[in-house]
Amino acid sequence: MASGKEHDTSTRWWAAPFALTIALVIDLESGLISGTAFFIGGLWLSPDLDTKSIPLKRWGILQGLWWPYRKAISHRSILSHSPVIGTFLRVAYLLAITTVILLLLHSLGFTDTKQTIRWLSELIKHNPKQSLMVLVGLEASAWLHLMKDGDPLPKRWWK
Repeated sequence: MASGKEHDTSTRWWAAPFALTIALVIDLESGLISGTAFFIGGLWLSPDLDTKSIPLKRWGILQGLWWPYRKAISHRSILSHSPVIGTFLRVAYLLAITTVILLLLHSLGFTDTKQTIRWLSELIKHNPKQSLMVLVGLEASAWLHLMKDGDPLPKRWWK
């Protein structure tokens, strides 16, 4: 299992080659988007958000937002350290927390928050290719993390 520093070094090292590969296979915009998502995913949306980790500390004063996630999901469980499922849950959790915060702000009198939710929804809806490239980059960074940990599909999950 790799240390937090090893994960960070790998993320930084592989973000550019990943972006270049996507740019060559698809197009430059997709490469830039997925490479940026790869970098952010590896450093801020790591599978290790389920522990007190370097990625969690990067959230600074916002790291408390991940407390319910950390309490609900065991470290290295199929819910945090599995391909697709782990990334999906982290992204869904982040979107849900963002929505709850915006709705709470709206109830406190901040009037633009529902408009922000609609804007985010429309952004995703009207930019499916770019949204997919974000997800591809996030998932690829999770795969790198899982491979550095030694086994992206531990046998203990399938017993």
